[in-house]
Amino acid sequence: MIRTLCAAVLVTACTVSASAPAPQPVPAGNAGCTAVAAPPPQSPPPTSVNTLRQAYFCVLDNYYSGPVLDSRTLLKSAMAAYTQNLIRRGADRADLGLPALTGDRDTDWAAFAKVLGTGDPAALRAAITGMVAGLQDNHARWINPPPLQQGGPTGTGIVGVSAEQGPQLDPAARSPLFITEVVPGSPAAEAGVRPGDIILKVDGMPVFIGDTVNQAIIGAFAADPVRLTLKRPTTGRTRTVEIGQGPLTRRPPEVTSKRLPGGVVYVRLPGFHEGGADRVIAELRDRPNAVVLDLRGNGGGSPREVTRLLGAFAQGKVTSHFCPLKGDCVPNRTDDSVPLLGSRLVVLTDRGCASACDDFSAAVKGNGLGTLVGTRTAGAVSGPGMGYLLDDGSVLILPKVRHLGPAREIIDTIGVPVDHHAPMTALDLATGRDPGLAKALALL
Repeated sequence: MIRTLCAAVLVTACTVSASAPAPQPVPAGNAGCTAVAAPPPQSPPPTSVNTLRQAYFCVLDNYYSGPVLDSRTLLKSAMAAYTQNLIRRGADRADLGLPALTGDRDTDWAAFAKVLGTGDPAALRAAITGMVAGLQDNHARWINPPPLQQGGPTGTGIVGVSAEQGPQLDPAARSPLFITEVVPGSPAAEAGVRPGDIILKVDGMPVFIGDTVNQAIIGAFAADPVRLTLKRPTTGRTRTVEIGQGPLTRRPPEVTSKRLPGGVVYVRLPGFHEGGADRVIAELRDRPNAVVLDLRGNGGGSPREVTRLLGAFAQGKVTSHFCPLKGDCVPNRTDDSVPLLGSRLVVLTDRGCASACDDFSAAVKGNGLGTLVGTRTAGAVSGPGMGYLLDDGSVLILPKVRHLGPAREIIDTIGVPVDHHAPMTALDLATGRDPGLAKALALL
């Protein structure tokens, strides 16, 4: 599951970056990072102190608030993660500590690098991760792509859980945590795992600690094999299964649709990736009376796709704003080249509706274009990310601007509330019920 999430993060970030101002190569100078224009090399050198140096200056030079960031804070986060990695591996150094820092980014880096010496590659990777995590920005990430697998992707086949929210689990998730998607023919499917199965433990670890989801299970899911304690909601039966990694055959998510009574067309859009808006519009070419647009689990994509799809339901509207650290915000507007459908709109959302999906939902609600049904969106929409390539083949993703809603309201970390609450439960999923769709049809 986690490998799938990480791959989705990289694809989404690169897609979103295409909608921001055209990326320009970063001057060599201190940074040395370059805007991603092609896939990373297949045989890059190992992570080094120079890689960490690139990441440090890349953040200061390219992140939305980089010009006002305190270099001491960045290096403190990096050193904390570096030393913690060494401690976990029993490799701590008696001579390693954070040097006196001044707040001057060049002087501070020189002092920091002197303490590191040649550096430890694994700890350096942890340091980059920790430094970026210290920004507390859901669109700032460091991704070290794994080498391409011979023979195609592998995994357990569990590719969706109810609390999934990007590369982490939703901190607001409520019990129970249940499986939402299993790849047919995968090891999980062969073990009898089904959508709706409630996860009680992962490798013996409880899924919830008190009423808070246990983020540590993310790492446990990557084990091969992984041991899951599951409860079937239809029978109450509990069992423990051990699932190994195996080859996966999974078709890319596609736009799907079906016609419902009363001139209603249901369309599911799994992501705002290139061409997605036009594929939805093509499904609505007969201009139905009403549209139920299912964005549940939609992890985002390009803001251009958002404004294009919104153009089918309204014109001349401001959909959001991109705001630099200093200066005026730039409004994004509906794509008025798209013919209006004239259809009533109901949008199904959940906590997996993130990034560009947050953007779309906020525009619908803020402009009164339709009704939102389901649960509040993820609130993971800090700003469109741009990818920067480091010398070890890894990619640093940083927002250059901040996202605000159509009325310049903050959506990030808050999400968009729905008009009608209709969550999907484990029992609903296991029995084929869809309370969100049922509510949408009742409204129409």
